[in-house]
Amino acid sequence: MINKVLLKQYADETGVALDSTALSRFDTYAKMLVETNKVMNLTGITEPDEIVIKHFIDSLELLQYADIPQGASVIDVGTGAGFPGIPLLIARTDIKLTLLDSLQKRLTFLENVLSACSLEAQTVHMRAEDAGQNNDLREKYDIATARAVAPLGVLSEYLIPFIKEGGSMYALKGTGEDTSLAQNAITTLGGEYIKDIIYKLPNGDDRSIVYVKKISQTPTQYPRKAKKITAKPL
Repeated sequence: MINKVLLKQYADETGVALDSTALSRFDTYAKMLVETNKVMNLTGITEPDEIVIKHFIDSLELLQYADIPQGASVIDVGTGAGFPGIPLLIARTDIKLTLLDSLQKRLTFLENVLSACSLEAQTVHMRAEDAGQNNDLREKYDIATARAVAPLGVLSEYLIPFIKEGGSMYALKGTGEDTSLAQNAITTLGGEYIKDIIYKLPNGDDRSIVYVKKISQTPTQYPRKAKKITAKPL
């Protein structure tokens, strides 16, 4: 379905080498995404080249800019159709991936993708604010990531509680958001804002990754309930 030559070329440009197994897995993933999208709203992007650029390459860009150690534990919060988590796992099968989502039918789709691609990851059916207070998940991960889930201040309260001290948050976003508005939230939650990484997708779309380091434990009252997070951002 997808143009594997194009995917490999774009991935090479980001410094990610995809072998034939990885390319076949991406093709399987794309086919299942489009087919399942006919009966379940997973994505508005279904044209093959757009899937390659706006889903796969956008996710893989993280590997160019993030320091993800061998065997790192990674949680993808609000994973939806599996981005960026599953592309990261296809390219880096060494990572220990957790896919968190509040909707079970999306996780069932992702479990089917993992099975079809002979990949392993943990799926967790919980709301992010509840999972962040769960002792099995709280401060257990080297890296927490999400793509275009919420404004940075709100997103920080969802992500930072999952991260171990010394770990990192990488938020994949568009451009134009004033990250200074999230500084108080990041600091309050035990994080340190490091930088915004700005880049372009192969089609010219501007994208960014917000990089935050976890430097101290998150106070136990965070994350709060979703209504409070949204109504009164830190």
